[in-house]
Amino acid sequence: MVSSHNCLNTQRLNYITTHILKKMSERIKVIIAYTAICTIWGSTWLVIKLGLETLTPFLAAGLRFAFAGVVLFGIIKIKKIPIPWNEHTRWFYVVIALTSFSLPFGLVYWGEHRISSGMTSILFATYPLFVAVMSSLLISTERLTVLKILGVLIGFGGVVTIFSNDVQFSGESNVMIGMAAVVLSAVIQSFSAVMIKKHGHEISPYVVSFVPMSISAILLLIASVSVEDFSNVQFTPMAIFSISFLAIFGTIVTFVSYFWLLKRVEVVLLSLTAFVTPLIAVVLGVIVLNEKISAELFAGAFLVFTGIATANANEIRIFAQNRFPRQK
Repeated sequence: MVSSHNCLNTQRLNYITTHILKKMSERIKVIIAYTAICTIWGSTWLVIKLGLETLTPFLAAGLRFAFAGVVLFGIIKIKKIPIPWNEHTRWFYVVIALTSFSLPFGLVYWGEHRISSGMTSILFATYPLFVAVMSSLLISTERLTVLKILGVLIGFGGVVTIFSNDVQFSGESNVMIGMAAVVLSAVIQSFSAVMIKKHGHEISPYVVSFVPMSISAILLLIASVSVEDFSNVQFTPMAIFSISFLAIFGTIVTFVSYFWLLKRVEVVLLSLTAFVTPLIAVVLGVIVLNEKISAELFAGAFLVFTGIATANANEIRIFAQNRFPRQK
């Protein structure tokens, strides 16, 4: 009888231990994926700008997604991941191709051809604001709380602070159009993130990336051939590096991680990566390009992390209660 009781206790202990380890493993994966997205996307604004020195916007974006699509197809084949293909998924792929890749990236590349990368970072940092509104309207389980709104506004203030000395506002029509293109990109991509969160649960992150990305590559390259002038296009080593880096790291690694996280993290909280990436971009400038560290960087970084902590206050509180329970 005692032996049976001990065996039962052992089984319970093993179950609890396994469950805890799985949750810890999942949490570690989330942290790694989130960190990878912030770090890599923090470098992409600069790399895009470098590529656009000798490439046209739609051509650069189209080649980036075409290269990424080929690599993703190989990964899907090797891992034997099924690609769902029915009326529902076909609709889903087309919507995501337009709203997550073709339109927003076409607008970002086109807009950054007219404005600075710093201004682009600030304008795209409106992304969490639009995600917060759309997720509250379209996803019943995601409530728009006061803490989330406050956190988003504080974080946006941090991004503006970081680039306050580097951005000069111009009323020129060309600049205004470029700015409008980047903001529109943030609006469209926020809608895409909410749609993936709502309808993409049953599809592998590799497939969510591969199919819409491949469709987008075709659309962007068609647009490039139709409207762009190739007379000054040069495939310099820097242009090739830009396409390759953005395809492998800035697209495959980041988007597969992002779509994986969308199944596990609230879309508003995940969108806060848009606040961290400009900070990473500035830090990389200090490390790689020996740029000066300014007071605005520290102040902006403080606001960014304060905003993220504020938006995640409830999750932090729950984690602290579970990790450090009160002794009775």
